[in-house]
Amino acid sequence: MDIFDNKKGGFTIMSGKTDVHGGYGQGVLDLNAVSSVIIDGDEAYIDMGALHAKSAVEKGIKWTTNKEEVPNGKPYWLVWVTVDRNEAGPYYAGATACYMEVDREARRGYKILADHVNRMDYSMKRRIMLSDLGATEKAALKKLLVENNATMFENSTNELKEALS
Repeated sequence: MDIFDNKKGGFTIMSGKTDVHGGYGQGVLDLNAVSSVIIDGDEAYIDMGALHAKSAVEKGIKWTTNKEEVPNGKPYWLVWVTVDRNEAGPYYAGATACYMEVDREARRGYKILADHVNRMDYSMKRRIMLSDLGATEKAALKKLLVENNATMFENSTNELKEALS
């Protein structure tokens, strides 16, 4: 998978637009640098639908903020991954994890939308917030990032590498 080819669902790179004219569109978020990764147990995969809460896991689910309303929920993690460029080249600049549970049979799910939005924002601000992930989930995410582009992983900060160790 070529990370620079958005048509294939891979990681995207910022457009490079750095000037803001101050008129129409000022303050609009540029999501070109953000990709969404779903972690299902020991498997991690890119699902760009999550940017609009329409990933394969989220489709057709009625959401609640009350965990007790989803007693048979299966745990999933949504990880916002932001990419950028530094002097060494492209790298994984931000990564934040959000928890959710889904009961496919009951078509019910638990997540806190505000937390998902805030963590996307934190990822876009180049923060690493992966401490809530377990060892299995960290290994799955690291495997995906390395397989997607080992050079980008090598160019990434020690903070990300340590967070996934």
